[in-house]
Amino acid sequence: MKISNGIKISGATIVRNIEKFKYPAVESIKSILSICDEFVVNIGNSEDETKKKIEFINSDKIKILETVWDDSNRKDGRELSRQTNIALSKCSGDWIFYIQADEVFSEWDLKKMAETIEKVNDNSKIEGVAVEYLHFYGSYSTVQKARNWYKYEVRVIRNGIGAESHGDAQGFRIKGRKIRAAISECKMFHYGWARSPEIMSRKVMDFHRWWHSDEEIRKRYADRSVFEYYRDIANIVDYEGPHPALMKDKIDVRLKSLVLELKRKYINTRGFLQKLKDISRRYGKGHINFHTIKKW
Repeated sequence: MKISNGIKISGATIVRNIEKFKYPAVESIKSILSICDEFVVNIGNSEDETKKKIEFINSDKIKILETVWDDSNRKDGRELSRQTNIALSKCSGDWIFYIQADEVFSEWDLKKMAETIEKVNDNSKIEGVAVEYLHFYGSYSTVQKARNWYKYEVRVIRNGIGAESHGDAQGFRIKGRKIRAAISECKMFHYGWARSPEIMSRKVMDFHRWWHSDEEIRKRYADRSVFEYYRDIANIVDYEGPHPALMKDKIDVRLKSLVLELKRKYINTRGFLQKLKDISRRYGKGHINFHTIKKW
């Protein structure tokens, strides 16, 4: 799928240990590959066959970078944004479609995203395009509806305007300010918390290495039960809609019964009054790090 008017699109992502922690990174890349003229993949030093998995995609659009992550850079997840910015710096497109290794874009929204980029291309006030998120939590049949989970996030940015990955690589900034973005009607499927408890526990501990010391991680996660790895479980709801076709072989229906049982135990354990406190504490602004310009 090519965007008209000579607009060039670069894809970009960072990956590391995708087999070890069961990231759907291959599906992630493939989900937007057709809309991209090139795709920059920053592969960090891994303990598994991450590089082979990416190479097996076998596309001449893919440009592989190999980097060594700085394990000592543990302040606010900044190593994640540093590595993302390395990938962004190698993109030559007019626009960059950034996607994380646990995100998959729906095939039915590719045309819609192409049309959105075409519409905003000549409007210099628009610096990015945001997508709506579905956060799968605990299973592929339950999603997060808590207010502290971001509903929209910028995933397409105009190249060459100084936009950089910010904080822990969730969003972007230009000289410290938020991106001026149009909201598309496209959806991003976020599978970061849709893993088996065994994989989830290992992934959480590894991920938090970019925020905390080894000693702090040991204190936080010593003797944790499965239940405690799904702590934000009070506001999950059933999801009965479709998934991207690329995820067909990844869906594990067995996880739904587990997560619903955990929710039942959570409600019984915390009690009705505590549940009300949790809900009230979550009210407020979500983590939307862009300004809305126009909804397309």
